[in-house]
Amino acid sequence: MPELSKYELEREANIARNKALLEQLELKQAVEDLGFPSKSKPPPKTKAKPIQSAKKAKKEPAIEEPRRQSARLRNVIDPTESPDKKRKREAEIEERRAKEAEARIEEEQRARAAKRPRHEDLELVILTEDDPAEATSLATHLQAVSQQPRRTADPEAYVFDDEKEEEKEVTDLKKRLSKLKVVSRAKVTQDRIYSSAYHPEPTKDLIFFGDKHGQLGIWDARAPPEEVDDEEEGDDGGDREGGKYWRLQVHWPATSKSSISSIKLDPTDSHTVYTSSYDCTVRALSFTTGVSREIFTSEDGILVCSVDLTPSGNEMWISDTAGGLTHLDLRQPKSKARWYGVAEVKQKIGCVGVNPIRPHFLATASLSRAMKIWDVRKLQSLGSKSSTVEFDHETVQEYVDSAKGAGCLRAEWRHDKSVSSAYWDPRGRSVVTTSYDDALRVWDFDSSAFESDDKFPSSRPIHRIRHDCQTGRWLTVLKAQWSSNPDVYPHFTVGNMQHSLDIFSCKGELLAKLSDKTK
Repeated sequence: MPELSKYELEREANIARNKALLEQLELKQAVEDLGFPSKSKPPPKTKAKPIQSAKKAKKEPAIEEPRRQSARLRNVIDPTESPDKKRKREAEIEERRAKEAEARIEEEQRARAAKRPRHEDLELVILTEDDPAEATSLATHLQAVSQQPRRTADPEAYVFDDEKEEEKEVTDLKKRLSKLKVVSRAKVTQDRIYSSAYHPEPTKDLIFFGDKHGQLGIWDARAPPEEVDDEEEGDDGGDREGGKYWRLQVHWPATSKSSISSIKLDPTDSHTVYTSSYDCTVRALSFTTGVSREIFTSEDGILVCSVDLTPSGNEMWISDTAGGLTHLDLRQPKSKARWYGVAEVKQKIGCVGVNPIRPHFLATASLSRAMKIWDVRKLQSLGSKSSTVEFDHETVQEYVDSAKGAGCLRAEWRHDKSVSSAYWDPRGRSVVTTSYDDALRVWDFDSSAFESDDKFPSSRPIHRIRHDCQTGRWLTVLKAQWSSNPDVYPHFTVGNMQHSLDIFSCKGELLAKLSDKTK
């Protein structure tokens, strides 16, 4: 082969440079026009079909606005009209403009009112956004739910001296969990889910979901699904939703300012569900009356993070972003609620958990990286003889450090990063926390530790489980939750970043990993 000249070598180098530049700029057509060989495009990856929602968004027909025309073209003005007619016509125009301006101002006021939180009682028709058929269907369904008060557990249950007995309980639980399977899927709410709660009704799988825009979804997962048009939903039945659900706009406005941060069922009246929201309110929805009423409002615009109730159902504890806990007696007016600054200013209390056996013990998880256990009998004695309803952090800290406040703070454990949640198990002796330091921690306290006023003998966790909790900004924070069933070996469930659920025993052993294989 003859050697290329210096000119030809330089020409080949220029062609190679131009080709690389064009491909870098993604000018593939230009590359083909210049005769450069193009790489074949890989076939697109196939993905599983998402669930086809049974509820289609209503599309309003587009209304074409009439075009404006001058009065002369519309033959409104007569060039030969008299001065009296002209004055009369101009007066009519001014009157019409004044009415239009008044109507426009009223519309703007209605629009501004629609963006403000709603504090009045709301019936199902309003919550379903003026859909009487949907409201009637939901009312019939909820009134058929039986009353299921929370059952209490024995604090000494599943405490074994013999390891073989405990191993048998764990083995039996693993077998039961291994039989679980996905029986229903649905897009219950329109936006990202922030909170959920499972109703104790034994004949139904009734689940409540709170989403980012203040919508409460109620899902009967095993109910017969509604009939849908095959032409709209497609022929593949596997992509359809299962069960039946309803969507209630409980908190308003329907924006991220109204995200439902927690959902709790009344321990003694399972016909009442409580929701807390970033609109600074807590509301109670009654199944029997079909009315949602406001029971608490944060006056200073402080966001409500979580709520929990005592076993009697008469008292509620509320945590917020200002580092405070609010005690609300539901038998009294909400104006008598008492606020305690148990953390530093702006160190939010992301979670509060009430001990189900000893309700005067609370567990708190905060942005200050601490899990703390409080004896609220001592905390509530602070200022009990005065009419003060707010106690800042300095006042609370001074009281805790004093002789009178000894035993108020019973235990504390600082994590490496902020703590997302802290919950008691049904026996009221174990606590599990979730933290951004990528660890789950389990504490177990002997019953004798609760009987004295001294600090707990040890605040160290008995188990530390490595777990990815880095949810970031666009995913809901992971929170480990105990099973509320007192008849099974204590275990808790937590989501992970691999789109599945991990189930651990109270001893930190992984019992099962649940995932939806169709996704």
